[in-house]
Amino acid sequence: MNKDAKIYVAGHRGLVGSAIWNNLQQKGYTHLIGRTHQELDLLDAVAVREFFDKEQPEYVFLAAAHVGGIMANSRFRADFIYRNLGIQQNVIGESYRHNVRKLMFLGSTCIYPRDARQPMREEELLTAPLEYTNEPYAIAKIAGLKMCESFNLQYGTNYIAVMPTNLYGPQDNFDLENSHVLPAMIRKIHLADCLLRGDEKAVRTDLQARPVAGVNGSSSMNEILPLLQRYGITAEEVSLWGTGNPLREFLWSEEMADACVFLMEHRDFSHLCPSATMEIRNCHINIGTGEEISIRDLSALIAQAIGYQGRITFDSSKPDGTMRKLTDVSKLHALGWKHRIGIREGVERLVHWYRM
Repeated sequence: MNKDAKIYVAGHRGLVGSAIWNNLQQKGYTHLIGRTHQELDLLDAVAVREFFDKEQPEYVFLAAAHVGGIMANSRFRADFIYRNLGIQQNVIGESYRHNVRKLMFLGSTCIYPRDARQPMREEELLTAPLEYTNEPYAIAKIAGLKMCESFNLQYGTNYIAVMPTNLYGPQDNFDLENSHVLPAMIRKIHLADCLLRGDEKAVRTDLQARPVAGVNGSSSMNEILPLLQRYGITAEEVSLWGTGNPLREFLWSEEMADACVFLMEHRDFSHLCPSATMEIRNCHINIGTGEEISIRDLSALIAQAIGYQGRITFDSSKPDGTMRKLTDVSKLHALGWKHRIGIREGVERLVHWYRM
């Protein structure tokens, strides 16, 4: 990519999109294009076409998505499949119609079967049933990577699909209802620590910055305490979903961005395909660390970083999700990229960022 190329980052305010945007800026790219959801609704096909007509981007990073944790995926199944399919359909379709030179589609490792062999190689895709709790989201992401693959095979486009592991980092979503496991745990343990220490001001500061269900820093403690208790946060303990036994892999979002930009700069679809056969599939790339940690051990790391001295309990009546989700990143390593930030350093960085 030339440094003055027009590059559209869809979802540039999100966790991944903002990290990609910053990485591109740091590498000297000068013509970045971004639109907030208020400025451009990617579910609006007419608006997306008009945007592409006007801007004519040469490269596209499709990092926009409707995302959330186990609770959100379980409750809002229609939203997760409908919105993600719509976003992908519109952006990929207009990228083709406007002759975008290269596109990167970002998915998720939840595309793999619930009981996939570990660590999960790209070839595990569509070999068995998916995890039920996030099945609609996973199906949407599988459709996205297959759309990229199919456009490449039929029309000779250069679309790359990458499947990141669990991400965390600056600009993460800390909403108690919809966030992923690591940021949700950081916020819960932080608030439990504030309650344990009797720091009402810190609790109010947190809720003022990120209100929950209409409760903010100006609400009375009679409103705040029952709300926090509903999410398992009290002065005595913090209760987390599941048994704490599932193993998860986590990648610092800024490193994910670096991997994405590296691949866009140095690799094409032709580098990702197997040798010519009758059936070309599984041309996507896992992006992760190849290292895992249990949710229970992760909660202890977070508590240590925060300085929390209270109890952490686990509610086994709530779902665990997939018990193990470790990616095989040998394909990524062979393409020339490897992570540097481990989970302990990453947790300390994110706790510091959250409490700033």
